[in-house]
Amino acid sequence: MAKNEHDKHPRYMLIFLWLAILTAIEIGVAIPEYSIVIKAILLIGLACGKAFLVAAYFMHLKLEKRTLSVIVIIPFLICVFLVIMLMPDLTTDTRHNAIEKPAEKVVESTPH
Repeated sequence: MAKNEHDKHPRYMLIFLWLAILTAIEIGVAIPEYSIVIKAILLIGLACGKAFLVAAYFMHLKLEKRTLSVIVIIPFLICVFLVIMLMPDLTTDTRHNAIEKPAEKVVESTPH
């Protein structure tokens, strides 16, 4: 009798261990002070890896038909695209330049 692919159960504790390791790496990436762009790219990459593990094994998408996987993958790719396209706006600090600073010294322009 042939075994069905749905009879194979993934090793959930091994997947949990990988998720814990990726979380520890994320914490290690987030703590040091260095370029915010590099930090953002690393954190987004690690989060994508964790999202793949959760979707593939805990949501059982690894065993599903291709159409269901495509339904999940397309919005994910759109989300990644939007994050990458918004990265320049998120990483630049030009919003502080538009704030008016108080004058150091008040200068009167009318004669006495």
